[in-house]
Amino acid sequence: MFTGPETDRLALRELLDRYSDAVNRMDADAWGATWADDAVWRFRGGEVQGREAIVATWRKAMAGFDAVWFSAFPGAVEVSGDAATLRTHTFEYLHPAAGPPRLQSGTYLDRALRTPDGWRFVERAFTPKEMKL
Repeated sequence: MFTGPETDRLALRELLDRYSDAVNRMDADAWGATWADDAVWRFRGGEVQGREAIVATWRKAMAGFDAVWFSAFPGAVEVSGDAATLRTHTFEYLHPAAGPPRLQSGTYLDRALRTPDGWRFVERAFTPKEMKL
């Protein structure tokens, strides 16, 4: 479901697009700028709290890849005032520094807040969907 003002939904889509672009460029600073200071990131490896720790975890993970292609699109965006929830579907091509390339898809359940600097993720919870080719 897509609810709330179109301008906010567009701004949230742009947040998601900036996140995706930063992953593809392996740009930790740009990627980190999409998160709120007190954000929480949940994924198969656990939970990380706070933007600095989230970015440090991401840098360590990305160091193991020669290339990553990350694509994301919203399945739902619901805006209520200065808060929003999103359901985001992803598809990734991962080329590790060691080992064969692999594909991964999954879904993020996201919460975002409007800040003085624009919309930022305050929570992203990833559920992978394994792909067998």
